[in-house]
Amino acid sequence: MLETALLVVALSALGALIAGVVLLFVFYFVGKRSFRTIVQRLFGLVIERLLSDKYHENLMELWSAVRRTSIQNILEISLRAEDGKLIQRPLGSARTLPHYDTLMFVPGQMARLPKEGTIPVDMKVTLGPKAEKPLQIQIPLMIAGMGYGEGLSEEAKVALAKAAKQIGTATNSGEGPFLKEEREAAGKFIWQISRTSWGRNPQAIAAADMIEVQMGQGARMGPFTIEPFTVKGKAQKLMGISPVQSVVTPAVMPGINTPWDWPKYVTDLRAEAAGKPIAIKIMATGALERDLAVCLEADFDVIVLDGSQGGSSGASPLICDDLGIPSLLALVRAERFLCDQGARKDVSLVVAGGYATPGECLKAIALGADAIYLGTVPLFALIHKQVHKILPWEPLTQLVWYNSPYKQRLDIDLASKSVANVLKSMTMEMEEGVRALGKTVLSEVGPNDLVALDEWTAQVTGVKRAYPWQS
Repeated sequence: MLETALLVVALSALGALIAGVVLLFVFYFVGKRSFRTIVQRLFGLVIERLLSDKYHENLMELWSAVRRTSIQNILEISLRAEDGKLIQRPLGSARTLPHYDTLMFVPGQMARLPKEGTIPVDMKVTLGPKAEKPLQIQIPLMIAGMGYGEGLSEEAKVALAKAAKQIGTATNSGEGPFLKEEREAAGKFIWQISRTSWGRNPQAIAAADMIEVQMGQGARMGPFTIEPFTVKGKAQKLMGISPVQSVVTPAVMPGINTPWDWPKYVTDLRAEAAGKPIAIKIMATGALERDLAVCLEADFDVIVLDGSQGGSSGASPLICDDLGIPSLLALVRAERFLCDQGARKDVSLVVAGGYATPGECLKAIALGADAIYLGTVPLFALIHKQVHKILPWEPLTQLVWYNSPYKQRLDIDLASKSVANVLKSMTMEMEEGVRALGKTVLSEVGPNDLVALDEWTAQVTGVKRAYPWQS
């Protein structure tokens, strides 16, 4: 069906081009009046054909099919039909899920005065306060884990690391192998221990400022397969995997056979971490409180919660669309549970999955988050002013994927500057928002600074309604 649709589009475009040339020729030689008559008759013939052809012969059948499903679904049907294999969709789900749009801030005005624009705002964040060496960053926005080799190129990873250093925040290694060039370019560096043979790398643990154990994320859960043709060269060597055989990663962290194995795992890892905070990254699910109870029992310093809007370099559509719960619900439930357990002051909470604007990030902080991981935002900022190197023949991400033949076209210095500018701009907007609330410290922003626009949001978040009267 997709091939037919594309063929129809291509033929239609070609036909339109030829028709346009012919019509211009006719217009030039015949004159305006005759031109209008010819166009009107041609238009009438087309409409008559559309309105008289039987449906199974009608070009509008394609329109009906697209409206009934979607172009994305038709594409994925064809991709499945091509090889009969598991397909990998990059960048997560396209579904519209409950987010932060029905929450609004309450700015200072008369009863509470806003702050002047010259007054500085303290945006610093400390993650893992109970650890011997907490991670301190200048802004609450961090670059999310996007792995080298299985996802991003060396050029992209180095650019992200340089950007994070420029702005005073941290960058995350992702699930890929340890890339020393990334570490050298970064200021604050978070090493993600993945469920892979290269995950628990002593060199990486020693070089990191925080350790993040990855058990799940918004758009990837359980084992995944690395095909030999997707990871070649330097990344393949650093991973220590076969160049000709597929690798299926474990579903569970090596050494974990039951939930009661986690405390020993963290204790052993803490000896290697030498006082650095140890975080756990999980997918937010309907069983969130049970998972968080295990995290607290294991004594993690930081909990990273990835909502179902999170993306990855590749995950099946079912994993992207049908697992987990939205980021907003995850944050609210996690904050309440940690407070109920008396652990909120000792355990930091980092959220991820679907955060794209300064307003969404500041609302998340108001509802209890300490910091936010950004993935899609820096990913697209990387290619700012460089899209001409790839369009119109390839998707934009071909400038940053590891297995792309175009990855070396990425200008690292320009890319890092663009990412740093985006993070700087978002932080400035958040500072402006904090001042508008009449405050000067980010941590002072709380749920009382918000109102809900509908009953559902008010009940879910515990935020007061914008319309307090009874219906």
